[in-house]
Amino acid sequence: MTSPNIENTSTIKPAPSNIFLRLKWGKILAHGALLFLVILWTFPTAGLLVSSLRDKDQLTISGWWTALVASERNEVVRLGKASDQIEENGKFYIRGSLFKEGAKRSIISFGLKSNELQSAMAGGSLSMKAGGQITILENGVFTWVSDEAFTHTRGPRMFFVAHIQPQFSLENYFEVIESNGIGRSFINSFTVTIPATIIPILIAAFAAYALAWMNFSGRGILVALVVGMLVVPLQMSLIPLLRLYNNIATITGGESKTYLGIWLAHTAFGLPLAIYLLRNYMAGLPREIMESARVDGASHFKIFTTMVLPLSFPALASFAIFQFLWVWNDLLIATVFLGNSEGSLVLTGRLRELLGSRGDNWEILTAGAFISIIVPLIVFLSLQRYFVRGLLAGSVK
Repeated sequence: MTSPNIENTSTIKPAPSNIFLRLKWGKILAHGALLFLVILWTFPTAGLLVSSLRDKDQLTISGWWTALVASERNEVVRLGKASDQIEENGKFYIRGSLFKEGAKRSIISFGLKSNELQSAMAGGSLSMKAGGQITILENGVFTWVSDEAFTHTRGPRMFFVAHIQPQFSLENYFEVIESNGIGRSFINSFTVTIPATIIPILIAAFAAYALAWMNFSGRGILVALVVGMLVVPLQMSLIPLLRLYNNIATITGGESKTYLGIWLAHTAFGLPLAIYLLRNYMAGLPREIMESARVDGASHFKIFTTMVLPLSFPALASFAIFQFLWVWNDLLIATVFLGNSEGSLVLTGRLRELLGSRGDNWEILTAGAFISIIVPLIVFLSLQRYFVRGLLAGSVK
């Protein structure tokens, strides 16, 4: 007896789910929020760069977002005196220009009073109170002619509306570097930042390897102490550390304000984060590689220099970015341990001095500020591919 073949033609359809749709929209929103933050933080940098390339006249009348658009400005200048006149064919002339040579400007209209700017248009003529007529061309060149000799001792004022073309140059950078000491402070910042970045990396790399792969008593306590020091504000330790440093300088007979002091201070403040970050990354490296190296007779130093350091480059680069940016932008520690002398003033200190003495010269301040951020930008962009990998060190096993 054969059992009947029962063919099941029905198919089971899964219940519709919108999980993929939710994931898709979540991804879009996440990328959109990230793009918004990137644009939000890029605008100030772009504005600073554009402002640093504009001249003072442009900065005072319009914002950086209008840098590519021509603008108009009401201005006033004094014309020539009677001593500047020249006699030609029985007439007396005073010639000149309302603009400096090379200025990308043009005249729209002009007048003898501030409320009479539309008295004459560019290329037209206007009767002068001191006698004669003046003709001003669009490029600012004027000719003042009179049948009688001029006798005025002070040049009359001429009010005009100027059409200013967009203009960019590097004059602000040349001025701030040559005459305001930015160049010297730029070198001082490099002198402080480079050793203060390399020294803690070297020390922290050895300490991180020991805490990650060497067995010794008290290792857990040391790791806990490192984590605890991460939450200690550096402001709390500035005064005790400065007293200790001054006492050592007094005993040894050395100077109290030296580069060595600020290098050691930045090293001490940066070591907890460096050790924590590198230890987490090194602890996540494959154990099989370490055991194979030990079986082959490699010492800890050999394993550290030939295997661990090359594999830990993302974490090293990540901390290098953090430390470099922190030291480069630091003002407090530089002021405490290095002082404010003219020869040792760092870039942030120099910008503070410019803000106090040249607060109205926006073209100088913007150029100096962009000089201070260009180096951190180069460092970050050159090491950015290792940044996220270093931040995630030890977070995923």
